[in-house]
Amino acid sequence: MTFDVTVSGSDIVFPCEPDETVLDAAERAGFSIPYSCRKGVCSTCEGGLIAGELQVRGQGLARGPATGVLLCQARPCSSVEITPKRIVQRASPVRKVITTKVHRLTRPNADVVVLHLRFPSGVRAKFQAGQYLKVLMEDGDSRNYSMANAPHESDGVQLHIRHVPGGRFSEGVLAGLEKGDTLNVELPYGEFSLDEEVDHPVILLGTGTGMAPLKSIIEDQIKRGGSRPMHLFWGARNSDDLYLGDLPAQWSKRLPGFTFTPVLSEPEPGWSGRTGWVHRAVLEDYPDLGAYQVYACGNPVMTTAALNDLTAEGQLSPDAFFCDAFV
Repeated sequence: MTFDVTVSGSDIVFPCEPDETVLDAAERAGFSIPYSCRKGVCSTCEGGLIAGELQVRGQGLARGPATGVLLCQARPCSSVEITPKRIVQRASPVRKVITTKVHRLTRPNADVVVLHLRFPSGVRAKFQAGQYLKVLMEDGDSRNYSMANAPHESDGVQLHIRHVPGGRFSEGVLAGLEKGDTLNVELPYGEFSLDEEVDHPVILLGTGTGMAPLKSIIEDQIKRGGSRPMHLFWGARNSDDLYLGDLPAQWSKRLPGFTFTPVLSEPEPGWSGRTGWVHRAVLEDYPDLGAYQVYACGNPVMTTAALNDLTAEGQLSPDAFFCDAFV
């Protein structure tokens, strides 16, 4: 039996199968709801349930009215009325599974590997700056990694992978990879892309390898000749964790209106730059964010704190906060 999903306050209605998530059904019908991990961890897809019943993996049965419903894990038990954070009409994504080859691995610091994968000759994959792919593992599991290259570099992908103790991919599979080895990937995924319908100045906020999709966005704007002011705040423990070297200095020469501010939480002696929580540095420089958009990527502790504080203290509209939480 097919159920109807109605978006409250709009004329949007789309069908959803009982074994299908609301997020997947919306995507199939040509609508985009914000999401990040698709695993029920990051809360990016949280929405409200006005009426009806949803079975939510990890949350149980939700009956309307309810808030904080993970739409990437919610399957209908009846027709429902929902209130997502945002929903826009967009063509259903065309995804590809590609067998890639390892082209190069570099280690800019002890915790990060930059992995370059090449597509087979003649194969290209369209994606938007800021999106991610899934590395498909042999047992059916997968790992999500943002693509750090700009979309015009379409003959392969660059991934920034942080070492996670005990991580099946970062400590297991990755440790044994050599040039010429193959990996299956599926792309593209994600809604963490620059909103092209407005020209507001942009704050880019990243921690650790959350820089990967921000790099893609910046280099895409350079390629496009973008003119929106962009201020990148990169939070790290110490200067060694700022693993992109002099790239931000190069970006500032090529992208008008680009500014870079590194912020260290555990600075070494002699550091003269900004310190503390990276999103607090944003508020120090921009006490009124009413005319800005913020794109935040990194650990969920940072992205959650940034959303709460930038909206409560900085007058940022919740609709102007875009998030890709690494989980």
